[in-house]
Order: sequence, then C-alpha cells, then structure tokens
Amino acid sequence: MSEHKDRVVLAYSGGLDTSVAIGWIEQQTGMEVVAVAVDVGQGGEDLEVIRQRALDCGAVEAYVADAKEEFASDYCMPALKANGLYQGRYPLVSALSRPLIVKHLVRAARQFGATTVAHGCTGKGNDQVRFEVSLTSMAPDLKTIAPVRDLALTRDVAIDYANKHNLPIETTKHNPFSIDQNVWGRAIETGFLEDIWNAPTKDVYNYTDDPTYPPLPDEVVITFEQGVPVAIDGRAVTPLEAVQEMNRRAGAQGIGRIDIVEDRLVGIKSREIYEAPGAVALIAAHQELENVTVERELARYKRRVDERWSELVYDAQWYSPLKNALDAFIENTQTYVSGDIRMTLHGGRATVTGRRSDSSLYDFNLATYETGDTFDQSHSRGFIEIYGMSAKLAAARDVRFGRGVNFDEDAH
Repeated sequence: MSEHKDRVVLAYSGGLDTSVAIGWIEQQTGMEVVAVAVDVGQGGEDLEVIRQRALDCGAVEAYVADAKEEFASDYCMPALKANGLYQGRYPLVSALSRPLIVKHLVRAARQFGATTVAHGCTGKGNDQVRFEVSLTSMAPDLKTIAPVRDLALTRDVAIDYANKHNLPIETTKHNPFSIDQNVWGRAIETGFLEDIWNAPTKDVYNYTDDPTYPPLPDEVVITFEQGVPVAIDGRAVTPLEAVQEMNRRAGAQGIGRIDIVEDRLVGIKSREIYEAPGAVALIAAHQELENVTVERELARYKRRVDERWSELVYDAQWYSPLKNALDAFIENTQTYVSGDIRMTLHGGRATVTGRRSDSSLYDFNLATYETGDTFDQSHSRGFIEIYGMSAKLAAARDVRFGRGVNFDEDAH
C-alpha cells in the first residue's frame, strides 16, 4: 500500500452497491477507500460485522459510528419542535439523516487524510444534493464523487464485479424496492410503486402493522419539556427512547403510513411510501401542546415558519443561514411548550384526548359557558364595532359607487 495515494471516504452501508464501490472506486480512480458506516437506527447487521466486511472488500480503513442518540437529540428533536412535515405529510425521514452522516464523513476524512468523499446516490434523487451541499457547507475543500452517477456503477455491473472478485456480499437476493430507514422512519420507493395507480402491498411495510385489524386501543401520556418529550406514561426517557417506544406502540396500531406523490428537489415528482409511527404520533402530540401553550399570533406565524423550515431541510439547506435563523425563532417559541398530552393509539390514528400544562394559556373560567364565567360579554359589542370598522367603511364606499352586493336573484 502506497502512502502517497489519495484517499476517498465512502459512505458505506454494508450492502452490495457500496461494497462493490470500494474496489470500483480504486479501479477507476486509483484512490484508496476508507469506508464510513454511520448507524442512525436503520437496524440490520452489527456495526462490527459491517466494519469487517468493508475491510474484506478492500477498504484500507473502516470507520463506524453509533450515532442513534446524536441523531435523535440533534436532528429529530429540532424537527419535532418545528412540526417538520414536507408538503404537510412527510416527516423528513431521509433528509434529517444526511447532514449527520456527512458530519461523520468529514470527521473520517480529516482523521484518515482523505481528499474526496463518495456516496452511493443516483443522479435522480434528492440525497445526492443533500450529501454534497452538506459537504460543501462543512468542508468546502473536499471533492465529491458518486460511483453510480459518475463512474457507471450500475446494478448489473455491481453484481458481476462482486461475483468476479468473490466479495463477501449477497448478490442473488432481489428486492424490488429502494429502501432507506432510520429511527425517525422508513422510506420506500421504486418497483411497482412507480405506477402511481398501484396500491402498496403488505410486503412494503415493516415498521407498522396493518391498521385494518388493530389490537385493543393503547392510551399513552407523553410529557414534554420545552418541546422535547422527556417521559412516557411517567417514565423518564431520552429523545431516542421516546422515538423508539412510540415507534413500537404507534407502529403496532398501524399509525404513520404515508403514500404521497412529492415534489423532488431535482424538479420531478416522485411517488414515495413512508412509515413513521413514532414521528407522526409525537408531532401530533407536540402540535396539540403548542395549541395550549403558544400565544395566538405567535402560533399563526410559527405555522408558516414550520412549513418553510421543512422545505429548507428537504431541499438540502440544513446549514443555510435562513434555516439557522429559523432554528433560533423556533427554539424561542418552545419556552412554554411543557406539559402532558394524553393520546389514544388505535387503528391507524393517534387521537389526542387530554392536555395539561402549568404554562397553559387556556383559562377554564374564561372559556366556560357555565356559572362562574369571568369573561365580560358586554365588551364584545364594542370590540366587534371597532374590529369591523374597516370592512364597514369599504362596504359603504362600494354602495356609493354602485358596486354594493346585488341581491337581485336574476342578476348575473
């Protein structure tokens, strides 16, 4: 091994494509490959098994990182505070993990003296943009290559290469779907799902059970402090534990299945299936606690910020100045988002049934219609007169100029 060879760090999953990419990159570019595997809760094989496979496939070094806690605390929790849902439905499963993976790629590049970063994305998807924009945001001196996009590493080429070189990786198993998963959820695409008339089949799903035949309803109480879940049914939890437990309990009820045609960053529409039981249930609980604790005008504006924040994260702008500024705004809105939300999980739905908070803006004595009401209804007459003044003046002007409401039924 020559110490003068350039090195490339490869985002390594342990699967066929990235295992073949180790030798393919060296063959095509002459660079040594450092494999980097980052566990964000995708499950599957042990990290040490993946590390050894990378070395057996020709990597000169293998860097592995258990980043589940980091992912849950530093990426999923900001998304929860922002009620992060792209197009109002997708909880940003893959988009959230990419900046974290790139962070570890850069760390490995510095540690092992690499000049280039490689990823396994195609030229059609969002993830190539997320990887490379995140990279330039953190380490603009590093170059990027994508073997599938830039070095003609197609699936059939990968299988032939693996067989020819006797790589320790399964090449015969056929999975019709492209799947990306982590602790926040699971994304499924391609195969027969590309025909948007085709309904998903049962084999698409893994994180969720069929909601058509659910078990008995499951009641859960989630305790938040400043927008972060800190206890479930009175038991203290870390952010990772909160997501994992809600994945299990909401998943058992079939909650969090999403079938959407979304607008990709690269300009095309794509049909995606998502499973995000914990994310969907936690966001629903968080939104309801905000309804109780966030002042009206702030809440209205935050909904607009949440939507823009979600678009920025989806569009590979995790490190952008605007996203960072919105983070500061969102963090400020969470000051009083503390309390308990009770939910019933059943048959594909997470339904809020109770709320309580020491910082609640809900005043029973103002809201009640019963005896003891402290709301002075006599104030409403003057409020309505002033509130409707501008509309009243505009309507009077319309009448003066012959443009008032025409009540003639025959008028067109």
